[in-house]
Amino acid sequence: MSGAAGGTEHSVGFVLAGGESRRMGRDKALLEFCGRPLAENALGILRGAGLEARIAGARPALERFAPVMADAEPGQGPLGGICAALRTCRARWAVFLPVDLPLLPASLVAFLLFRAEITGCAVNLTAVGGFAQTFPAVLDRAVLPGLEAELRAGRRGCFAAFEAAAAGLGQAVAAVPVELLAQSGQAEHPEGLPAALWFVNVNRPEDLRRAEGHLRHRFA
Repeated sequence: MSGAAGGTEHSVGFVLAGGESRRMGRDKALLEFCGRPLAENALGILRGAGLEARIAGARPALERFAPVMADAEPGQGPLGGICAALRTCRARWAVFLPVDLPLLPASLVAFLLFRAEITGCAVNLTAVGGFAQTFPAVLDRAVLPGLEAELRAGRRGCFAAFEAAAAGLGQAVAAVPVELLAQSGQAEHPEGLPAALWFVNVNRPEDLRRAEGHLRHRFA
């Protein structure tokens, strides 16, 4: 399932870390979560899923953690980073994970990739409580023209772009209910966190403390 970006690999993983972290007040990717930077934590999730991991975003400061695939046109948000990453690799499947989902288990990413390979769906997401989540996302490289068209039209929302790109291929976005995966044991957190906490998003300092608190609570 793993390979190196730019080669003939079948699948590759990218951490989206090109944001300005305005709500955090400092570089989010370098903030420590349970003793290591969020960027390193996200890379660890992808590697735990069996993927060779890269970083998408014009962030030379993160090159110490993994190779950085810089945006051709910085400032276009996560969708710009996704398009830039898809242009740089020959893999059919690319997995995208934002730097600010530190509690996501690697097993969920691995299952999502496995399901994409089995079904051939071009856009593979998860759903929590009946609501589709934009990330993690497993994308067939065939969606690149559709995503680029959305970007050129000035539409930078990732979820809407995923829907448009899938529709352009005659498909719908596939969203797997996380609760069913957890109940069936097909995805689980290494520290036993319930599925409801896997998607805790870290945007502010208090979010980071809350996410760390969930793990400390498990060990209390």
